[in-house]
Amino acid sequence: MSTMKKFHWFWAWDDEKEEAWLRQMAQEGWHFKSVSLPGSYIFEKGEAIDYVYRLDYFVDRKDMPAYLQIFEDTGWDYLGEMSGWQYFRIESHDGNAPEIYSDKASKAKKYERLILYLVIFLPIFLSMMNITSRGDAGYLRFFSFFAEAFMLLYIYAMVRLIHRVTNLKKKV
Repeated sequence: MSTMKKFHWFWAWDDEKEEAWLRQMAQEGWHFKSVSLPGSYIFEKGEAIDYVYRLDYFVDRKDMPAYLQIFEDTGWDYLGEMSGWQYFRIESHDGNAPEIYSDKASKAKKYERLILYLVIFLPIFLSMMNITSRGDAGYLRFFSFFAEAFMLLYIYAMVRLIHRVTNLKKKV
């Protein structure tokens, strides 16, 4: 079998677009094999199959066996993980796209888990900003620029994820 490496970036609030892209790749005969660094995918060439892909965010290692068992019991294949994102797939025999969540409130909890994880790291990012803002050395000013840009992206991501949770809860 031949393999293909492909770079494809997605944002946490656009995971449904990522799932659709993976499905399209499978329909073209390129099946998700793994993802290593964010955006770095490996696909394996095979028969075109209508696989439905779903992503979940889960980082609790002690509960991982029970978590994965739930998916296995409902027919989902576990494909691996990248930075807390868990990849699952199931074959669609009728063109439908099954969901891993039975309701919008459960789906909102996926994004709430991600937000919690981001909030845990917020003090680290803030302390990095504090360290870089106190230095006069050229390299600190250079690093400070990137730290500030990263912080703006971080805040934007939080706002988008909170907006996603709010919209899902409205639809309940």
